[in-house]
Amino acid sequence: MRLSANTLAGLPHDVARPAYSREQGFGIVHFGIGAFHRAHQAWYTDHCLRKGERDWMISGVSLRSATVHDRLLPQDGLYTLIERSNANEKMEVIGAVGEVLVAGPDRQAIINRIAAPDCRIASFTVTEKGYCRAADGSLDFDNAARGFYPIVGEALAIRMKQGLPGITLLSCDNLSGNGKQLHRLTAEWLASGNSDLAQWFEDKCTAPETMVDRIVPATTGNDLARLAARLGMGDEGAVFTEPFSQWVVEDGFANGRPSWDHFGAQLVADVRPYETAKLRMLNGAHSLLAYCGLIAGHEFVHEAIADPRLNRLAKSLMAEAMATITPGPGQNLDRYSEELLHRFANSSLNHRLEQIAMDGSQKIPQRWLETLAERQDQGLASPSILTGIACWLRHIRGDAGKIDDPMADRLANAWAEHGKSGVFDRVFAAGGLISSPWTPNAESRATVIAALDKNQI
Repeated sequence: MRLSANTLAGLPHDVARPAYSREQGFGIVHFGIGAFHRAHQAWYTDHCLRKGERDWMISGVSLRSATVHDRLLPQDGLYTLIERSNANEKMEVIGAVGEVLVAGPDRQAIINRIAAPDCRIASFTVTEKGYCRAADGSLDFDNAARGFYPIVGEALAIRMKQGLPGITLLSCDNLSGNGKQLHRLTAEWLASGNSDLAQWFEDKCTAPETMVDRIVPATTGNDLARLAARLGMGDEGAVFTEPFSQWVVEDGFANGRPSWDHFGAQLVADVRPYETAKLRMLNGAHSLLAYCGLIAGHEFVHEAIADPRLNRLAKSLMAEAMATITPGPGQNLDRYSEELLHRFANSSLNHRLEQIAMDGSQKIPQRWLETLAERQDQGLASPSILTGIACWLRHIRGDAGKIDDPMADRLANAWAEHGKSGVFDRVFAAGGLISSPWTPNAESRATVIAALDKNQI
């Protein structure tokens, strides 16, 4: 037996489930319907629907793979969210996802959803590489043609022609200035084909900044088997996460929004302090633990943070980052640092370091290099981040196994052609492989190369 609308009544009594009618309007179209969205934005939206808000059902879009579609279609879009801590487990069924479409075969259906009067928000968790930025930060039109931009562009053109209101484009990815970047890149795409549409977009649509935070490890077969025994039925779409969740959103919506703030989201005038702390402290420490931890032979985050050497490095990296952050109202960075260490030690999550290590070339500019640039300008050393740089360079050489990165071939070639004495310059110097706010000075370069020479953390 499989979880579905027809089997909800058979769940154990302590598993919360949606009691609202799911036959209502699709107010949100979400690109990147992966585990993170289902554990985060869909969770907030589900709780709004449970309290009686209507017409905020989510139409999920998979851009590359039909996997989530195939898992959720037999389940009527329902799935279980399991919060895990070292103390206990809490389960609830999420009903906010009404359908999952796949960009290839369902392209026109996706366009129609966004163009429909019901749609008021198009949101995104497509990872950093999904925004198709060229090395200089502008739109890479060749890659963008295979992403979400053509679909969104066609839908917005229909809305303009029919005299419908604009919509909100809501990036929920770990990009510095994610709303501004999404707005700028979308405007570039639209302006290349239709100047009237580009102006309508500027006048009618918005792209607020956001910061999202919840650790969501990849679901394993063992996870699903244990859950099936607990529920008495299968659930191929289940997501496992931590109790902690944070969502900070700039309050600038074009055409309304659910009352996410009634369930813990923070609506603020300026997201930057929260975003900067998340990127440079949480994400920065995660990447450090991933690359250094894999080199040290660890598999999970909780194992890496339990390693005294890596624990000290993570604390030091967060201290380096804190010196570059001006806190927002009520934001306590020392307390945030302690919370992060506690969350990293959650052994019930089994958060794999290799999952965090993916796509490092797209992640480390905002996680590490912005901090390095600011500290270097202030005359401050950043030994912990530079240790992370050395471990990442070893990672892309293959010292800890397979590399999963869109620049994997070019990074491997940099090692093959330049060796450890030249790979640093090929990657990080002006005009190097990674577009970076940081221009390394001689001291930083020497520190990283010395770490590579020692071949140890």
